[in-house]
Amino acid sequence: MARKTLSLNNTNQERLPIAVLVSGGGTNLQALIDASEQRDEPVPYRIAVVVADREGTGAIERAIRHGIPHELALPPKGLNRPLQRQAVSDRVLEIMGAYQVEAIVLAGFLTIMSGNLISQFAGRMINLHPALLPKFGGPGMWGHHVHEAVLASGDSESGCTVHLVDSGCDTGRILLQKKVPVLSGDTPESLANRIHAVEHEAVLEGTILLARSLQT
Repeated sequence: MARKTLSLNNTNQERLPIAVLVSGGGTNLQALIDASEQRDEPVPYRIAVVVADREGTGAIERAIRHGIPHELALPPKGLNRPLQRQAVSDRVLEIMGAYQVEAIVLAGFLTIMSGNLISQFAGRMINLHPALLPKFGGPGMWGHHVHEAVLASGDSESGCTVHLVDSGCDTGRILLQKKVPVLSGDTPESLANRIHAVEHEAVLEGTILLARSLQT
């Protein structure tokens, strides 16, 4: 995919076109949307398309409400997990070309990416993970599973991480982290709620950092 250097000004067309990939309700997507719609402090990106790997998500409903194009990249039935991931990744890559996307933000996207997508968007794709990597990452570490593992470990803090996506799972270079305390009596739900509050800050900061790094 051909790449071009973009310069930031106040016009939406000249912001870096990004895709936001989602699997759930889309509260982190909403943080990116809200920032992109501010006029007094323009961000260096625009959301060209929202992609979900399942139907009926709240995130797609948010995209519709804000007039943002949306697409599905559904895992085919009857295939094993690696082939499903490959199929979803190939579909995502196809969508990126159709919308001329320059960078990708995984904001609660549960499918592990693979194949040509990884190489073609090397250094241009970030993921938001609900723990302080390199702890509590890898296959199976998503949602409540992460928070249960943190509580079982006895760690005194948790948080979230924004990192570049590579061919591993949660192994790419860390760009930033936000920390929260683990409190006595915490449940996976209460810890998750505390982390959600800083996830919105982290995904926005990480996306701005990525966009600016690509506009040189």
